[in-house]
Amino acid sequence: MFKLFGNRTTQDRLDQFVSGVDEDEDVQEKKPEEQKSTSQLTKTLDKAFADKGFAQKTRTAISRANLKITVAEYMMIRVIVAVAASGFSFVLFDYNTYFTVGGFVLGFFMLPPMYLSFLANKRVSKFNGQLGDTITMMANGLRSGFSVQQAMESVAKEMPPPISVEFSRVVREIGLGLPSQQAMNNMMRRIPSEDLELMITAINIQSEVGGNLAEILEIIGAVIRERVKIVGEVKTMTSQGQMSGTVISLLPILLGAALYAMNPIYMGRMFQECPNCAGTPYCGYIMTGTAIFLVVSGYFAIQQATKVEL
Repeated sequence: MFKLFGNRTTQDRLDQFVSGVDEDEDVQEKKPEEQKSTSQLTKTLDKAFADKGFAQKTRTAISRANLKITVAEYMMIRVIVAVAASGFSFVLFDYNTYFTVGGFVLGFFMLPPMYLSFLANKRVSKFNGQLGDTITMMANGLRSGFSVQQAMESVAKEMPPPISVEFSRVVREIGLGLPSQQAMNNMMRRIPSEDLELMITAINIQSEVGGNLAEILEIIGAVIRERVKIVGEVKTMTSQGQMSGTVISLLPILLGAALYAMNPIYMGRMFQECPNCAGTPYCGYIMTGTAIFLVVSGYFAIQQATKVEL
Protein backbone atom coordinates (compact mmCIF):
# COMPACT_ATOMS: atom_id res chain seq x y z
CA MET A 1 0.00 0.00 0.00
CA PHE A 2 2.79 2.43 0.91
CA LYS A 3 4.37 1.90 -2.51
CA LEU A 4 1.51 3.85 -4.05
CA PHE A 5 2.95 6.98 -2.45
CA GLY A 6 6.55 6.50 -3.57
CA ASN A 7 9.19 7.28 -0.95
CA ARG A 8 6.95 9.42 1.20
CA THR A 9 6.27 8.25 4.72
CA THR A 10 2.98 8.24 6.61
CA GLN A 11 4.03 11.34 8.53
CA ASP A 12 4.85 13.23 5.31
CA ARG A 13 1.39 12.49 3.95
CA LEU A 14 -0.29 13.51 7.19
CA ASP A 15 1.62 16.80 7.15
CA GLN A 16 -0.31 17.79 4.02
CA PHE A 17 -3.49 17.89 6.04
CA VAL A 18 -2.25 19.27 9.34
CA SER A 19 0.44 21.86 8.53
CA GLY A 20 -1.39 24.37 6.40
CA VAL A 21 -4.23 25.57 8.62
CA ASP A 22 -4.12 29.11 10.00
CA GLU A 23 -4.10 29.59 13.75
CA ASP A 24 -7.47 31.32 13.91
CA GLU A 25 -9.34 28.97 11.56
CA ASP A 26 -11.45 25.95 12.40
CA VAL A 27 -10.04 22.51 11.65
CA GLN A 28 -10.76 21.92 7.98
CA GLU A 29 -8.97 20.88 4.84
CA LYS A 30 -8.14 23.56 2.35
CA LYS A 31 -9.78 23.46 -1.03
CA PRO A 32 -7.49 22.58 -3.93
CA GLU A 33 -7.98 25.98 -5.57
CA GLU A 34 -6.89 27.69 -2.34
CA GLN A 35 -3.63 25.78 -2.03
CA LYS A 36 -0.46 27.63 -2.89
CA SER A 37 1.04 26.54 -6.17
CA THR A 38 4.64 25.39 -6.02
CA SER A 39 7.06 26.29 -8.77
CA GLN A 40 8.88 23.65 -10.75
CA LEU A 41 12.19 24.79 -9.26
CA THR A 42 10.89 24.25 -5.73
CA LYS A 43 9.63 20.78 -6.64
CA THR A 44 13.00 19.89 -8.12
CA LEU A 45 14.85 21.13 -5.05
CA ASP A 46 12.46 19.28 -2.73
CA LYS A 47 13.23 16.04 -4.55
CA ALA A 48 16.96 16.76 -4.40
CA PHE A 49 16.85 17.47 -0.66
CA ALA A 50 14.51 14.58 0.19
CA ASP A 51 17.28 12.06 0.90
CA LYS A 52 19.78 14.50 2.41
CA GLY A 53 20.72 14.22 6.06
CA PHE A 54 20.24 17.91 6.84
CA ALA A 55 16.73 17.99 5.33
CA GLN A 56 15.09 16.36 8.36
CA LYS A 57 16.85 18.70 10.79
CA THR A 58 15.86 21.70 8.69
CA ARG A 59 12.28 20.45 8.44
CA THR A 60 12.13 20.08 12.22
CA ALA A 61 13.51 23.60 12.74
CA ILE A 62 10.94 25.04 10.33
CA SER A 63 8.17 23.15 12.09
CA ARG A 64 9.27 24.45 15.49
CA ALA A 65 9.21 28.00 14.14
CA ASN A 66 5.70 27.34 12.70
CA LEU A 67 6.61 28.59 9.23
CA LYS A 68 4.58 27.27 6.29
CA ILE A 69 7.49 26.73 3.93
CA THR A 70 9.36 23.72 2.59
CA VAL A 71 13.03 22.91 2.94
CA ALA A 72 13.64 23.99 -0.66
CA GLU A 73 11.93 27.34 -0.10
CA TYR A 74 13.96 27.85 3.07
CA MET A 75 17.21 27.17 1.22
CA MET A 76 16.21 29.62 -1.52
CA ILE A 77 15.50 32.24 1.15
CA ARG A 78 18.96 31.65 2.62
CA VAL A 79 20.57 32.19 -0.77
CA ILE A 80 18.58 35.39 -1.34
CA VAL A 81 19.51 36.73 2.11
CA ALA A 82 23.17 35.83 1.53
CA VAL A 83 23.27 37.62 -1.84
CA ALA A 84 21.54 40.66 -0.35
CA ALA A 85 23.91 40.77 2.64
CA SER A 86 27.01 40.41 0.43
CA GLY A 87 25.76 43.15 -1.92
CA PHE A 88 25.06 45.44 1.02
CA SER A 89 28.54 44.78 2.46
CA PHE A 90 30.12 45.29 -0.96
CA VAL A 91 28.62 48.77 -1.28
CA LEU A 92 28.85 49.79 2.38
CA PHE A 93 32.51 48.86 2.86
CA ASP A 94 33.86 50.43 -0.31
CA TYR A 95 33.89 47.28 -2.47
CA ASN A 96 36.06 45.34 -0.05
CA THR A 97 36.24 41.67 -1.04
CA TYR A 98 36.70 40.34 2.48
CA PHE A 99 33.64 42.12 3.84
CA THR A 100 31.65 40.98 0.81
CA VAL A 101 32.53 37.35 1.50
CA GLY A 102 31.82 37.90 5.18
CA GLY A 103 28.40 39.32 4.34
CA PHE A 104 27.59 36.27 2.22
CA VAL A 105 28.66 33.90 5.01
CA LEU A 106 26.67 35.89 7.55
CA GLY A 107 23.56 35.94 5.35
CA PHE A 108 23.64 32.25 4.47
CA PHE A 109 24.94 30.49 7.57
CA MET A 110 23.91 32.77 10.45
CA LEU A 111 20.97 35.10 9.87
CA PRO A 112 18.26 32.61 8.70
CA PRO A 113 19.13 29.93 11.31
CA MET A 114 19.24 32.58 14.02
CA TYR A 115 15.82 33.86 12.94
CA LEU A 116 14.40 30.32 12.99
CA SER A 117 15.87 29.75 16.43
CA PHE A 118 14.42 33.05 17.67
CA LEU A 119 10.93 32.18 16.43
CA ALA A 120 11.13 28.64 17.84
CA ASN A 121 12.35 29.78 21.28
CA LYS A 122 9.69 32.48 21.44
CA ARG A 123 7.00 29.98 20.52
CA VAL A 124 8.21 27.38 23.03
CA SER A 125 8.33 30.01 25.78
CA LYS A 126 4.76 31.08 25.04
CA PHE A 127 3.67 27.44 24.87
CA ASN A 128 5.19 26.70 28.29
CA GLY A 129 3.41 29.70 29.75
CA GLN A 130 0.06 28.31 28.60
CA LEU A 131 0.72 24.67 29.45
CA GLY A 132 -0.16 24.85 33.16
CA ASP A 133 -3.65 26.22 32.53
CA THR A 134 -4.08 23.78 29.64
CA ILE A 135 -3.34 20.76 31.81
CA THR A 136 -5.80 22.01 34.42
CA MET A 137 -8.45 22.37 31.71
CA MET A 138 -7.78 18.83 30.53
CA ALA A 139 -8.02 17.52 34.11
CA ASN A 140 -11.37 19.25 34.59
CA GLY A 141 -12.59 17.83 31.31
CA LEU A 142 -11.59 14.30 32.32
CA ARG A 143 -13.44 14.71 35.61
CA SER A 144 -16.59 15.73 33.71
CA GLY A 145 -16.47 12.53 31.65
CA PHE A 146 -14.43 13.54 28.60
CA SER A 147 -11.94 11.19 27.00
CA VAL A 148 -8.36 12.32 26.52
CA GLN A 149 -9.03 13.14 22.87
CA GLN A 150 -12.15 15.13 23.73
CA ALA A 151 -10.20 17.03 26.38
CA MET A 152 -7.55 17.89 23.78
CA GLU A 153 -10.30 19.03 21.39
CA SER A 154 -11.61 21.43 24.04
CA VAL A 155 -8.08 22.80 24.47
CA ALA A 156 -7.79 23.28 20.69
CA LYS A 157 -11.05 25.25 20.62
CA GLU A 158 -10.78 27.34 23.78
CA MET A 159 -7.09 28.08 24.33
CA PRO A 160 -5.17 30.76 22.37
CA PRO A 161 -2.26 30.00 20.00
CA PRO A 162 0.27 28.47 19.93
CA ILE A 163 -1.01 25.73 22.23
CA SER A 164 -4.37 25.53 20.46
CA VAL A 165 -2.60 25.04 17.12
CA GLU A 166 -0.47 22.17 18.42
CA PHE A 167 -3.34 20.36 20.15
CA SER A 168 -5.60 20.77 17.12
CA ARG A 169 -2.86 19.22 15.01
CA VAL A 170 -2.63 16.27 17.41
CA VAL A 171 -6.40 15.78 17.22
CA ARG A 172 -6.35 15.86 13.43
CA GLU A 173 -3.44 13.42 13.23
CA ILE A 174 -5.35 11.00 15.47
CA GLY A 175 -8.44 11.48 13.32
CA LEU A 176 -6.41 10.63 10.23
CA GLY A 177 -5.38 7.29 11.74
CA LEU A 178 -2.11 8.03 13.55
CA PRO A 179 -1.77 6.39 17.01
CA SER A 180 -2.32 8.86 19.83
CA GLN A 181 1.11 8.16 21.34
CA GLN A 182 2.85 8.89 18.05
CA ALA A 183 0.77 12.03 17.49
CA MET A 184 1.79 13.38 20.90
CA ASN A 185 5.40 12.42 20.27
CA ASN A 186 5.21 14.46 17.05
CA MET A 187 4.04 17.42 19.10
CA MET A 188 6.99 16.82 21.41
CA ARG A 189 9.28 16.92 18.38
CA ARG A 190 7.85 20.28 17.32
CA ILE A 191 7.82 21.70 20.88
CA PRO A 192 10.97 20.59 22.74
CA SER A 193 9.67 21.27 26.24
CA GLU A 194 10.44 19.37 29.44
CA ASP A 195 7.03 20.31 30.84
CA LEU A 196 5.26 18.94 27.78
CA GLU A 197 7.34 15.76 27.98
CA LEU A 198 6.18 15.30 31.57
CA MET A 199 2.54 15.59 30.55
CA ILE A 200 2.90 13.24 27.57
CA THR A 201 4.73 10.67 29.71
CA ALA A 202 1.92 10.72 32.27
CA ILE A 203 -0.72 10.23 29.58
CA ASN A 204 1.20 7.38 27.93
CA ILE A 205 1.77 5.58 31.25
CA GLN A 206 -1.89 5.97 32.23
CA SER A 207 -3.02 4.52 28.90
CA GLU A 208 -0.95 1.39 29.60
CA VAL A 209 -1.36 0.78 33.34
CA GLY A 210 -4.48 2.83 34.17
CA GLY A 211 -5.03 5.20 37.08
CA ASN A 212 -6.65 8.53 37.86
CA LEU A 213 -5.31 10.67 35.03
CA ALA A 214 -7.27 13.75 36.10
CA GLU A 215 -5.59 13.80 39.50
CA ILE A 216 -2.16 13.22 37.99
CA LEU A 217 -2.62 16.03 35.46
CA GLU A 218 -3.81 18.40 38.17
CA ILE A 219 -0.63 17.79 40.17
CA ILE A 220 1.53 18.19 37.06
CA GLY A 221 -0.28 21.43 36.16
CA ALA A 222 0.39 22.90 39.60
CA VAL A 223 4.07 21.94 39.38
CA ILE A 224 4.41 23.45 35.91
CA ARG A 225 2.75 26.73 36.93
CA GLU A 226 5.10 27.05 39.89
CA ARG A 227 8.08 26.23 37.71
CA VAL A 228 7.09 28.85 35.11
CA LYS A 229 6.78 31.40 37.90
CA ILE A 230 10.26 30.61 39.23
CA VAL A 231 11.76 30.68 35.73
CA GLY A 232 10.24 34.12 35.13
CA GLU A 233 11.71 35.46 38.38
CA VAL A 234 15.16 34.07 37.56
CA LYS A 235 15.08 35.55 34.05
CA THR A 236 14.17 38.92 35.51
CA MET A 237 17.14 38.84 37.88
CA THR A 238 19.65 37.68 35.23
CA SER A 239 18.40 39.73 32.28
CA GLN A 240 20.45 42.81 33.20
CA GLY A 241 23.72 40.85 33.20
CA GLN A 242 22.90 39.12 29.92
CA MET A 243 21.94 42.38 28.24
CA SER A 244 25.12 44.06 29.51
CA GLY A 245 27.18 41.23 28.05
CA THR A 246 25.43 41.55 24.70
CA VAL A 247 25.89 45.33 24.52
CA ILE A 248 29.55 45.18 25.57
CA SER A 249 30.26 42.45 23.02
CA LEU A 250 28.53 44.16 20.11
CA LEU A 251 29.86 47.65 20.82
CA PRO A 252 33.45 47.23 19.50
CA ILE A 253 32.27 45.28 16.44
CA LEU A 254 29.61 47.82 15.49
CA LEU A 255 31.90 50.75 16.25
CA GLY A 256 34.67 49.31 14.08
CA ALA A 257 32.26 48.63 11.21
CA ALA A 258 30.83 52.16 11.48
CA LEU A 259 34.29 53.75 11.46
CA TYR A 260 35.29 51.69 8.44
CA ALA A 261 32.10 52.72 6.61
CA MET A 262 32.64 56.42 7.40
CA ASN A 263 36.38 56.55 6.74
CA PRO A 264 37.63 53.43 4.93
CA ILE A 265 41.06 54.99 4.23
CA TYR A 266 41.74 55.56 7.91
CA MET A 267 40.56 52.10 9.01
CA GLY A 268 41.96 50.43 5.90
CA ARG A 269 45.51 51.00 7.10
CA MET A 270 45.02 48.10 9.51
CA PHE A 271 44.68 45.76 6.56
CA GLN A 272 47.57 47.10 4.49
CA GLU A 273 51.14 45.88 4.43
CA CYS A 274 53.11 47.21 7.36
CA PRO A 275 56.79 47.95 6.59
CA ASN A 276 57.73 47.79 10.26
CA CYS A 277 56.30 44.28 10.78
CA ALA A 278 59.01 41.93 9.57
CA GLY A 279 57.56 38.62 8.50
CA THR A 280 53.99 39.72 9.27
CA PRO A 281 52.87 42.06 6.50
CA TYR A 282 49.19 41.98 7.47
CA CYS A 283 49.29 42.24 11.24
CA GLY A 284 45.93 44.06 11.19
CA TYR A 285 44.18 40.82 10.27
CA ILE A 286 45.84 39.05 13.19
CA MET A 287 44.84 41.80 15.63
CA THR A 288 41.28 41.88 14.30
CA GLY A 289 40.91 38.10 14.49
CA THR A 290 42.33 38.03 18.00
CA ALA A 291 40.00 40.82 19.10
CA ILE A 292 36.94 39.08 17.65
CA PHE A 293 37.93 35.81 19.33
CA LEU A 294 38.31 37.53 22.71
CA VAL A 295 35.01 39.41 22.33
CA VAL A 296 33.12 36.23 21.42
CA SER A 297 34.78 34.33 24.28
CA GLY A 298 33.83 37.09 26.70
CA TYR A 299 30.25 37.08 25.46
CA PHE A 300 29.81 33.35 26.03
CA ALA A 301 31.55 33.60 29.40
CA ILE A 302 29.11 36.30 30.55
CA GLN A 303 26.10 34.36 29.22
CA GLN A 304 27.27 31.21 31.01
CA ALA A 305 27.90 33.09 34.26
CA THR A 306 24.38 34.58 34.25
CA LYS A 307 22.65 31.38 33.16
CA VAL A 308 20.74 29.47 35.83
CA GLU A 309 19.68 25.89 35.16
CA LEU A 310 16.26 25.01 36.55
